[in-house]
Parts: sequence; structure tokens; C-alpha cells
Amino acid sequence: MSFLDPVILFFLFGLVAGLLRSELKLPGALYDSLTVFLLLAIGLKGGQGLATQPLAPLIPQIAAVILLGVAQTLIAFGLLRGPGRFGRADAAATAAHYGSVSVATFAVATAWLAARNIEFEPQMAILLAIMEVPAILVGIALARGVSKDTDWGALGHEAFLGKGVTLLLGGMAIGWAAGPEGLVSVKGLFFDLFKGVLALFLLEMGLIVSRQVGALRRCGLFLIAFGLGMPLLSALLGLGTGLLLGFSVGGLTLLATLAASASYIAVPAAMRIAVPEANPAISLAGSLGVTFPFNILAGIPLYHWLATQLAGASS
Repeated sequence: MSFLDPVILFFLFGLVAGLLRSELKLPGALYDSLTVFLLLAIGLKGGQGLATQPLAPLIPQIAAVILLGVAQTLIAFGLLRGPGRFGRADAAATAAHYGSVSVATFAVATAWLAARNIEFEPQMAILLAIMEVPAILVGIALARGVSKDTDWGALGHEAFLGKGVTLLLGGMAIGWAAGPEGLVSVKGLFFDLFKGVLALFLLEMGLIVSRQVGALRRCGLFLIAFGLGMPLLSALLGLGTGLLLGFSVGGLTLLATLAASASYIAVPAAMRIAVPEANPAISLAGSLGVTFPFNILAGIPLYHWLATQLAGASS
């Protein structure tokens, strides 16, 4: 996608409108509906691809991305806990955001690759769902350790059965069971309209990002530097993991994008349950105010360029 791509322009439109304090606002119910659509569509596409290949090779890939998410969370926590930075709870909650993934960033990356006819491994949607969970558990352990006061039942339910993971896995199960031929009847809705729905979703994301400016000012330059630097470091870790797994250039790009992204849906919900003392403004200011715009405007093309260079050097 170039800067003239409608999807990017919708995001910039929402961002500018929000910064100018326009009265533009999407209904909350519409935003929720767009989220459900995108999650199901991504799951269906992944499941359709999985229907044509064996599942056994996924086991080492799942193990690798779990380790990747744990490593990212630990690294982010170490950076955030330096002298004069953030308290333990805020550092752990923010680190969990950066160890997890952003579905919207993944959706933009898949559309970016599709516009250039760059293929990628269909199991990336499964890895997306898997990568949402480990950072949540590690973040909570970093915040308070294994405590008798932690409601692990509620936490496990939120982490493994939250809306995002449920819709992704449900969509993949349907896509896998129906197969490419069975999905023809819903292709017009979930596949052909995907980019249009993504544009509307990013319009709202632009409005949401504009509301994080005040929090960024309060948190200072360190959070901005972290929000730009951590995705670059994580992308390199994702590229290295993808190379070890033998991914294509498209797969490398997506895994780097997933690693570089930061959650703003699943992790905030889980942190509200398990680490209520953490200030959500800090985590969301970094993940939404800095990292999300950076990734969709500059990060994805950069990660693809790096993936191309690394794939060429290793061949």
C-alpha cells in the first residue's frame, strides 16, 4: 500500500479529524460489528488454506511463536523497568501489550501483501491467535508473581476464550471444515468486502489514536522512543524466527509484523482483571498512539524489505 491507498487514507482521515476535534464519530455498535467481521474473515481465510495442507508441521511453528511472545514480553519489561521509568505494574502491563499482537495491523499487512500478489503461509492466522495468549500470562506473572489473590480462572477464560481468540479460532474451524469449495457461498461477504470493512475500521482507529495525544504528552519522550524502538527490535526477532521456520517472504513479512505489533483489545481486557492497579493510559498511549500508526504507515513496507533482503541472503 502506498500513502494513496484508500485504507491508509481512511486512517489518516480519522486521525486528522480527531486532532481537529471534529464531531465525527462512528457508533459503538458499528465498531464492534466491524471488529467481529474482520476477525471472522481472517479466520475463514486461514482455515480455507489449512484445509489444503497437513496440520502436523504446525506444532514446531506454534512452539516457536510462543517462545517469541514470551521473549518479547520479558525484553519489553526489562526496558520499561529501567531507573526512573515505570513502576512494576505499569511496566508489566505495557510489556504484555507489546508481547501480544494487533489484529488490525495483521489485517492491514495481509491487504498490503494481497495488493502486490505476494503469497504467504495460510497458517499465519493460527499463529496470530496463538500469539495473543502467552504475553498475557507472562505479563501477569511479572506484575505480581504466582499469587493466591490472582483469579486464574477468570484470567484463563479471558485469555483463551476472549472475543478475539474465539472468533479467530471459530472462523478457522469453519474455513477448515468447509474448505475452499464450501466457502464460495460466503466469499462475496467475507472476502470481497474485506478491504472496504478494513477501511471503515481504520477510520475509527484514526479517531481513537487522536485521543491518545494527551496521554503521550503526560508519559514523556521515553514512551514515544519505546513505541518506535520496540517494534523494530521485535520485528527482527520475528524475522529470525521466520527464517528458522523456513517461511516465504510473505510469511516472514507477516511474522515480523505480528511480532512488531502491540495489542489493544485482548491484553487491556485481561489486564483490567488481573492487574487493576496498572494505568491503562500508559499502555494504550504507546500501543495505539505510537506503535500502531508507525507499523501501518512505515513498518510493514520496511519489514517486507528486510524479509526480501534476508530471504535473498539465505538462499
